[in-house]
Amino acid sequence: MFTGIVEEMGRIVAADRRGGLLVVRVAAQRVVEGLQRSGSIAVDGCCLTAVDVDADGFTCELTGETLSRTAFGDRLAPGARVNLERPLRADGRFDGHIVQGHVDGVGTVRALRRQADAAELEVALPPGLERYVVEKGSIAVDGVSLTVAGVARGLFRAALIPYTLEHTNLGEARAGGPVNLEVDVIAKYVERLLGAARR
Repeated sequence: MFTGIVEEMGRIVAADRRGGLLVVRVAAQRVVEGLQRSGSIAVDGCCLTAVDVDADGFTCELTGETLSRTAFGDRLAPGARVNLERPLRADGRFDGHIVQGHVDGVGTVRALRRQADAAELEVALPPGLERYVVEKGSIAVDGVSLTVAGVARGLFRAALIPYTLEHTNLGEARAGGPVNLEVDVIAKYVERLLGAARR
């Protein structure tokens, strides 16, 4: 489990096709501390397995399933920056919100409106996710825990503070760009339970 509090921005140094896999090497420093081979790591909000780890970074293998359900596509090219977070320790502080690292869908950035040192991010939602997004609720965008500032038909807005703009790749968001979205898992369970109760 994760919390959507990005620990570090890593940099893609290699992305190679090997058979049906995309093998990605990420340069990182902070998140490799305590990260074991076969350990989990959230990359832009997607929980991946570190198949190799050293002091300079880690390597992950992405299947076609992962690529089809995420915004990765061509984003994992050398030089790209990605948001990184290690799993929450059982004795750790719980900031952010419950994030599983299971991408629910790919949104599209409508705008990143700069407002002095801060910004407002507007994202179009893919079909099926709108019902889980509520004003003042939580949503993970590329692995960043954000509070929903406003909801309109098919989209939501979130305010980004200067720290978020500087320490995550959301500061590089551009209109038309894809982003990984994970909605609040509690909302999905409530919907499922209420649906079962009505049957």
